[in-house]
Amino acid sequence: MDKHHPEAKGRGSQIDPPNRFGGPHHVADLEQVEHDEEYLASLHDRPTEYLPDRSRTIVTENDSPDVGFRYSVNPYRGCSHGCSYCYARPTHEYLGLNAGLDFETKIFFKEAAADLFREFLSNKKWKPEAIALSGVTDPYQPAEVKFLLTRQLLEVAAQAFQPISLITKNALILRDIDLLRRMAAANLVHVNMSVTTLDAGLARSMEPRTSTPAARLAAVKALREAGVPVRVLTAPIIPGLNDSEIPALLAAAKEAGAQDAGCTMLRLPLTVAPVFLEWLGRTQPTRAARIESRIRAVRGGKLNDSEFGARMSGAGEIARQISDLFRIFAKKYGLDGGLPAYDCTRFRPPMDKYGQRPLF
Repeated sequence: MDKHHPEAKGRGSQIDPPNRFGGPHHVADLEQVEHDEEYLASLHDRPTEYLPDRSRTIVTENDSPDVGFRYSVNPYRGCSHGCSYCYARPTHEYLGLNAGLDFETKIFFKEAAADLFREFLSNKKWKPEAIALSGVTDPYQPAEVKFLLTRQLLEVAAQAFQPISLITKNALILRDIDLLRRMAAANLVHVNMSVTTLDAGLARSMEPRTSTPAARLAAVKALREAGVPVRVLTAPIIPGLNDSEIPALLAAAKEAGAQDAGCTMLRLPLTVAPVFLEWLGRTQPTRAARIESRIRAVRGGKLNDSEFGARMSGAGEIARQISDLFRIFAKKYGLDGGLPAYDCTRFRPPMDKYGQRPLF
């Protein structure tokens, strides 16, 4: 960071990239206050803001063949975990904000999430299948401590016997182990825990407000002891940075009790690229050029490939080597057999917020 922009603590991004849809983009002229370090820090070290999102729907349908779910429910927009590589960053641009610091500091919460979910599950056209919670931002990000929206959604799902696939990198999930134990006993839940590195320092830099790797693995162990099916996701794999950790990550997953493992290649769509490259140059200055070169090597010379069939796995020799490495060690540790099937046969429309079931 230069002297006009002291580092924002606990943030993966340090920049405000222009919104790709246009609109005003402000560049501060701070020459007159360059010696006022306290003032400069106050401009850059932004607090997290929580803003109400009054969306009228809560479930999103996905038709991508590369994604392992069709439906997802997202109680939050934006994520203060601040992962530098987060593919969801560009979604904030639809709100007139940016994919950098705005994505991490302006968190929208869907106040009516539980009611909207009840409404969706009560629709006579709904044919039950698993719903991912959530497909975009982490349902157990720090906002969940305050708003409890994920907890409320799980309560609705449990009441309706609606299968749920949870995706997180936060040990806060253990707060809801009572619900998850009950749902697991009825084959209604899978947990996907993302563990990208075993290096606590790298995790703190790359994913600044997530749980430590040790805490995530401890959560895997506690969930398994409660009978909850768990998959560990070594995602994303960043060529030249964490791909060498794959054997150790899978060994740690096995030791923690995980039943399955998955991986995806780093994606840098749209305005994720400038955020990630700024982070890479700032935190890995001696390795940045090599890592970027290897990222491009799995993307045909580009930073991203949006083509179905390649965007999650990459292409080329390096991508094949990484895929083979993962496959060999997943098989070695028995992490390639999948998770138990969901039971969709017991679904029933949920009660409304007054405790009444639909009459018709």
